[in-house]
Amino acid sequence: MPNAPEPNAPSGPADAAGPRAAGRVSAVRGAVLDVVFETGPLPPVEDALWIVREDGSRVAAEVEAHLGATTLRALSLASTAGLRRGERVEARGGPLDVPVGDAVLGRLVDVGGTAHDGGPPLDTGAPRRPIHRQAPPLAALRGSTDIFTTGIKAIDLLAPLAQGGKAAMFGGAGVGKTVLVMELIHAMVERYQGISVFAGVGERSREGHEMLSDMRASNVLARTVLVYGQMNEPPGARWRVPLTALTIAEYFRDEKHQNVLLMIDNVFRFVQAGAEVSASLGRMPSRVGYQPTLASEVAALQERIVSVGDAAVTAVEAVYVPADDFTDPAVTTIAAHVDSMVVLSRAMAAEGMYPAIDPIASSSVLLDPLVVGAEHAAVATEVRRLIEHHRELQDVIALLGVEELGAGDRVLVQRARRLQRFLTQPFAVTEAFSGLPGRSVAIADTVAGCKAILAGECDDWEERSLYMVGTLEEAREKERASNVAGAAAVRAPGGPA
Repeated sequence: MPNAPEPNAPSGPADAAGPRAAGRVSAVRGAVLDVVFETGPLPPVEDALWIVREDGSRVAAEVEAHLGATTLRALSLASTAGLRRGERVEARGGPLDVPVGDAVLGRLVDVGGTAHDGGPPLDTGAPRRPIHRQAPPLAALRGSTDIFTTGIKAIDLLAPLAQGGKAAMFGGAGVGKTVLVMELIHAMVERYQGISVFAGVGERSREGHEMLSDMRASNVLARTVLVYGQMNEPPGARWRVPLTALTIAEYFRDEKHQNVLLMIDNVFRFVQAGAEVSASLGRMPSRVGYQPTLASEVAALQERIVSVGDAAVTAVEAVYVPADDFTDPAVTTIAAHVDSMVVLSRAMAAEGMYPAIDPIASSSVLLDPLVVGAEHAAVATEVRRLIEHHRELQDVIALLGVEELGAGDRVLVQRARRLQRFLTQPFAVTEAFSGLPGRSVAIADTVAGCKAILAGECDDWEERSLYMVGTLEEAREKERASNVAGAAAVRAPGGPA
């Protein structure tokens, strides 16, 4: 349709601004464009450009480097298919800006703020904010030690999340990162009354449709904004999607004074897109082929996720771990910025221990007696000690059998196995596959259940009674039902002697 903006093209009141610097495309190399400006000074780095096609449609781009007095290099935020040398370029007069506020609630938008959910176009009168801005100064930040309850036993006990903090879910392919993020969204529908912003970085279109359908079914879409940069979009779009989502979150925090839950899936794809951009711009690669600006790019994103004044931005981020290598530069760089690390284990997933949260590798700065209380901290420490002791003995058990252990070690191993099973629980988002209704468990019930297992109250229980349950009381009912069924089988004619 003539004069219709391309997806990702900025639109709004700024379109009617006065004359801007103008130029022409001199080279097109994939998503990288060289532009020669005929009039006006060169736009600054990170300013937005419009490439105007012959039919009047526009493609958004961003200035990345100045090559000379009249030439710059830009990165397209949309497909460059069909672009030719000589296409007209107009300076935006500032960074890419996106619509924010109530107008985007309940909508699915792209990196430029264009709606793609089949609904009406966004209100052109909606306030707009640039996606590039400085992080708040250190003096303005507000620390918080309030626990962000998730209802997931392994997280609340061993890696509690902070209200206004940053938590990351680290794991390789197929160990349950996205399922865990989805369950967190589902679990927080009842107890969390703020605004949710979801950033899908390099997401598959199937995942986007599933997320949109789930949120509509859960009646939480009205308080949620979905910002997507799909896998098939250019690296520039995937690279800037988290900044668009963060800009929307910052508006609700600063202007509306509302708490915001920011979910990013997946931060590794943000780093990956930055590496693609860096290579396209001809920069020398750094460690393991990553961009030399890896640390500064991650910091520019993470340092904006903070609490200011009376409102907080709480971030839950999924992080893909390539080849299960937790020493990967991208993983270690991201881990340096988070308060809580939830590490997913492939070995636990293979054993059916879902969620496959590694109790030893997972950690949180909030797991301190002064924050969570002495009892919680002591129980968490003892749970870790017992499971770690069990892992140390696994080689011996595999070679000689558990019967060769001393009496004391046998008791500890049995309790560790029961603890591992008690820390599993069914999720609401997997109910269609598992057939088990989801469970959300209060922190007090989780601590009480683990404390009872550590004290030996469940030593004579069957391990399966503790598997995939919520509270210990539910496990007790399961054990009682198992005993009744066993006794009935013994009494039945032809039953075991």
